[in-house]
Amino acid sequence: VEVEAPVAAPSDSGFYIGVAYSAAKLDQDFSGWEEELDSGDGTYEEWRGSSEVEYDAFMLQAGYKINQYLAVEGRYWKSLSDGDWSYSASGTYNDDPFSEHDSGSDGDFDFEAWGIYVKPMYPVTEELDVYALLGYGNVTLSNEWDDDFVDENDFQWGLGASYALTDKLSVFADYVQLCDADGSESWDDDGYVGEESWEDTVYTVNVGLTYKF
Repeated sequence: VEVEAPVAAPSDSGFYIGVAYSAAKLDQDFSGWEEELDSGDGTYEEWRGSSEVEYDAFMLQAGYKINQYLAVEGRYWKSLSDGDWSYSASGTYNDDPFSEHDSGSDGDFDFEAWGIYVKPMYPVTEELDVYALLGYGNVTLSNEWDDDFVDENDFQWGLGASYALTDKLSVFADYVQLCDADGSESWDDDGYVGEESWEDTVYTVNVGLTYKF
């Protein structure tokens, strides 16, 4: 009886690269106060509000697929143009209420980020994978007034899916949260004391192509 040797299944491991369009967004909530310390009629102001900045960006990825269930991956994002921004705040100035609103698309905002991830995956079908991204990275946002408007190193996570068009080429879509961080600063300068605190959330929605070697 002739016994045929089993045929080895093709390896699912290997290096891959990719590129994507990204819609990136900053959500920021803030609050603060300032008081003038002098012997005259000192001023006191308190405020709270929020701001948003939206970007068109590109994303580059490179990774290594260990098997059908696990990969490691690096990503880099960069804005393609100035961000669209909006701002609103309300508070009191010497007990008089006030509110402010502004928006625009010419604020010279810039967005850049990177991350390194462990990428657990699950093959739903032969073509379709769902996956998560768990890692660490940096996100930096600057504008014409402040080079470090946001500069955060933080845990990053994401969820997504990819679909194989061929053995080499796949399309993918995912959501990645780049930071969820808070901070504060205080000052005592030229007779004024004050403090401001904020919370920043930056995330991206990505759609792109991956090529496997």
